[in-house]
Amino acid sequence: MTEILLNNLNKLHTTELGVKRIKSNLQLNTDDVVEYCKSVILEKECNIYRQGKNWYCEADNVRITVNAHSYTIITAHRVKIV
Repeated sequence: MTEILLNNLNKLHTTELGVKRIKSNLQLNTDDVVEYCKSVILEKECNIYRQGKNWYCEADNVRITVNAHSYTIITAHRVKIV
């Protein structure tokens, strides 16, 4: 099932507000947040799963939320390891 997202990484994009939100949430210094998110998703230990209309990708204490239909990166957050 995760192959669906991985096979469509070329469609991954975000909005202008999404860039600001992701940079702020992850404290990134890059303007290319889409490439950053792709690199996280492509990591071997990335846990990718779908719930409802979204894909969730978790690696390196980061959770990325991607709309399953439009491949828009909605947000990304740091997650705490319990």
